[in-house]
Amino acid sequence: MVNIAVFIMISLYFQGVHGTLRVPNYYSNHMVLQRAPARAILWGYADVIGDTVTILMNGVQIQEATVQKSTKNNTVGFWKVKLPAESNPGPHEIQVKSSEGFLSFVDVMFGDVWVCSGQSNMQFTMRKVFNSTHEIDDSIQYGDIRMISSDLKQSNVPLDDVSLKRSWIYPIKGIINEFSALCFMFARDLQKHLKYPIGVIESDWGGTTIEVWSGPDAVKACPTTSTITPNKHWPTEKGVLWNSMIHPYLSMTIKGAIWYQGESNAGRPDLYACQFPAMIDDWRKKFHAGSDGETSDHFPFGFVQLAPNRAGNVVGGFPPTRWAQTTDIGYVPNSNMPDTFMAVAIDLPDFNSPSGAIHPTYKQDVASRLVLGAMNVAYGDKNVVFQGPFPTEYNMNNGQHTLRITFDNGTGLLQVNNNNGFEICCASTTSECSNSAAWSVASIKLSETSSIQIDASGCHGKNHITGVRYLWKESPCALKKCALYGSRTQLPVPPFIEIKMFQTPGIDIIPLFQ
Repeated sequence: MVNIAVFIMISLYFQGVHGTLRVPNYYSNHMVLQRAPARAILWGYADVIGDTVTILMNGVQIQEATVQKSTKNNTVGFWKVKLPAESNPGPHEIQVKSSEGFLSFVDVMFGDVWVCSGQSNMQFTMRKVFNSTHEIDDSIQYGDIRMISSDLKQSNVPLDDVSLKRSWIYPIKGIINEFSALCFMFARDLQKHLKYPIGVIESDWGGTTIEVWSGPDAVKACPTTSTITPNKHWPTEKGVLWNSMIHPYLSMTIKGAIWYQGESNAGRPDLYACQFPAMIDDWRKKFHAGSDGETSDHFPFGFVQLAPNRAGNVVGGFPPTRWAQTTDIGYVPNSNMPDTFMAVAIDLPDFNSPSGAIHPTYKQDVASRLVLGAMNVAYGDKNVVFQGPFPTEYNMNNGQHTLRITFDNGTGLLQVNNNNGFEICCASTTSECSNSAAWSVASIKLSETSSIQIDASGCHGKNHITGVRYLWKESPCALKKCALYGSRTQLPVPPFIEIKMFQTPGIDIIPLFQ
């Protein structure tokens, strides 16, 4: 019988691990490092302070580093290098050598690295997605997409290394089945456009709130006395997943991040409207600092606006949380959330989802909408329209009891099958619109190229029209059957709310944002 210790030593040898020279877990064979113009970071540990660490790529020396004493642990040394900017996708072999041994990584690719994070809708796996058998079979051809998965681990202190569920690997059956469907499909659709490798880091945990993914600086930016009830299935303490599942990656150079979270924060929209941009800003600052400036301090950040949940005429906490995801503006990027992009999922209900209605299986549509945003915001293709039409002007005609809403983002307006989704608030002051009883249904009377007219007669003889809102329900329409879409893009008009006085006699034109 082979001695277990010998077996382990042989296994480590063929993985390229020799001596006491070592690297964090997320450096391995098949990895993707960030391509030019940014420079990828490579770092690790060593025991001999002052020793020289030499980096070779394809047998040619490209960089050197000196082992320095760690400020965190005086008994451990560390080294860190920036690799030359590399646009050749590979595959490459990278070797790291010092007097303590050497490491070897094969099948290394250079491409764009994206972090995928959030709660259960990001964690939702390929085997659960709509048409999963086809999607899994199709995934095998995308060998230039490489994936890595963080293990579910929490920590009360920031960690330098991550616990992995799965190290870097390309799509193969049995592995891809359990990977995030949205994360992979985003990479797949993106790679079709870019034609070079994409690396995706899945770091998510179902049921979690934004607080656990926020570092201390982000938490301080939005002080609150509210607490999250402890739960045995997922962590609830502030920062504990930032410490263990985001902080370890800060030294990596990344291109951007995508995020699907918010269900567990529904019901506290005002707080979320502060927390979300604060977290994004903090991630950007920390990744920029951790990578010695190679990750942009305004890296692109995409997210999914909350999809439908329960069937029926329920308002619930989702509509105000969707609004809060945009900092109460309705679209991104905006002045509070620069360099962001959003996939609207309001028209993708899945009440028969095997995982429950809160987990719709149509992740293909969400991924394709995110990629449109990425192509425009992250890759600068301004010809790509990634937003549905959005209101720019209101025109109240009291004589005809109609409210004209004009939309303008260059896509045109298409009414699909129904005239539902609009409500008007009938009250004497705007403050009364917080009362759900003040809102009444207002159908679409006329649809034009870039505007609609809605019936405002519901307020006739009852105070004034003090507000209008659209799709302000948890699940306002059937699959891809909301009332309004872009005529060219087929992207849905997102939910919105506008509360102000529409009482001037005659025709009163009011700009939406002044």
